[in-house]
Amino acid sequence: MTYNLIIADDHKMFIDGLLSILKEAPEFSVALTAKNGAQVVKYLDINGADGLHLLITDLTMPEMGGIELNKIIKEKYPTLKTLVVSMHIDGGMIDTLIRNNVDGYVPKNAEKDELLTAVRTIIGGEKYFSTEIKRAYTDAMFENKKNEEVSLTDRETEVLKLIAEENTTQEIADKLFLSKHTIESYRKNLISKLQVKNLAGLTKHAIKIGLLDT
Repeated sequence: MTYNLIIADDHKMFIDGLLSILKEAPEFSVALTAKNGAQVVKYLDINGADGLHLLITDLTMPEMGGIELNKIIKEKYPTLKTLVVSMHIDGGMIDTLIRNNVDGYVPKNAEKDELLTAVRTIIGGEKYFSTEIKRAYTDAMFENKKNEEVSLTDRETEVLKLIAEENTTQEIADKLFLSKHTIESYRKNLISKLQVKNLAGLTKHAIKIGLLDT
């Protein structure tokens, strides 16, 4: 069986290189090469996606890039698989593509064998992400989780600020007209909520979110 592919990239040299690699795999036939996503969408709007199996696309292209192109294809032509081949290895971009059901992503400097493996894996119905891409995605997701701002109530923020200013539990209780026991509860809750170990950790967090700037 012959599998029909579309290639979208604004660098002719890359398209030529890809065509050369695909020639070594007789089961693949290239139905269209395009300079940008807009040309691919126009082609599909006229001809449909029947008989087409895979789009290989770059990310940064004039008029319409790979992220938007992948989104449109997944909405309008869900049977057409998509593989991003790009020199941009950005966790945020990878996340957006995954959310929009991209089928695979390999860097442009991937070996010829990996590229063919990616194409065959995706056409076979599975996803394919190179190790480098998986790592960048995992790192970005971990960083996002770490940076998610913990939501504090106004009272918790007030207590945190007073702790960071080195007030004792009794002093904080007096200033806020609360019991010492209540302030102790706030302190324990803040340590738990902010995932720190002690008062020094609370102070660091207060500095980080700018509570001591005023």
